[in-house]
Amino acid sequence: METTIELYQFVPAWELPNSSPFCLKLETYLRMVKLPFKTVVTNDLRQAPKGKMPYIRDRGKIIADSNLILEYLQQTYGCNLDDHLNASELAISLAMKRLLEENLYWVLTYSRWQEPKNWAITKAAFFDDFPPILRQIIPPLARKTTLQNLHGQGIGRHSASEVYQIGTLDAIALSNFLAEKPFFMGDRPTTLDATAYGILANILWVPIESPLKQKVQTLTNLVDYCQRMKAQFYPA
Repeated sequence: METTIELYQFVPAWELPNSSPFCLKLETYLRMVKLPFKTVVTNDLRQAPKGKMPYIRDRGKIIADSNLILEYLQQTYGCNLDDHLNASELAISLAMKRLLEENLYWVLTYSRWQEPKNWAITKAAFFDDFPPILRQIIPPLARKTTLQNLHGQGIGRHSASEVYQIGTLDAIALSNFLAEKPFFMGDRPTTLDATAYGILANILWVPIESPLKQKVQTLTNLVDYCQRMKAQFYPA
C-alpha cells in the first residue's frame, strides 16, 4: 500500500510555496523524486521535534531537520539524486551546500529580521494571521531570538555593508560555479539544486529589498536557473 508522507512546514507567505528556505528545499526535493506527500501548514513550533520546521511524519515515524530527512528518504525509498556523482563531485556538492546553508542563509535572514524596514514586512507576512494578543507577544520574542542567533553565528556582529559584501561574494561564487550548466552539478538535478532553489528563490521572489537581492538579480544565470527550477518542479 502506497504511503503518503506528511510534510509539516510554515504557512506560506508572499508568492512562494514557502518562505522558509529549508521548507522550500524539502518540498522541492519531494517533487524532484516524485514521492507522494501532502503538506500540513502550521506556524506552531510546539509540536516540532527540534523546535524547527520542516519535519515529516512517515510510516509512524517523525523525522526532523531537512538534511536528516533527505538521508531518511534516500535510505527508505531509494531516491538518491546524487548516485551518479563521483567522490570528488560529492565533495564539491557538499561544500556548495555548506556555502548556501551555513553562510548565505544567514545573510538572507539578516536582510529579513535585522533591517528595520524589512522587519516590518517580515513581521506582517509571518505574524499577521496570529490572534491579536499573540501578535503583540510572539513577533518581538521571535525577532529577539533570531537576532541572538545571528550574533551567535557571527553574521550579526558585522555592519550591514560587511554582511552584504559576504553575501555578494557567495552569490558570485554560485553564479561562477553554475556557469552555463542547466543544474549545479551538470545536466541532471541533484540534492544541491533543492538546497540552492530553496535559498535563491527566497532571495529573488520576496518583497525584501537588499543589496544581496540586487546583486543576485544581476547574475542572470542564477535568475534563469530559478525560473527553470520553478517551471520544471512547480508547473502552473
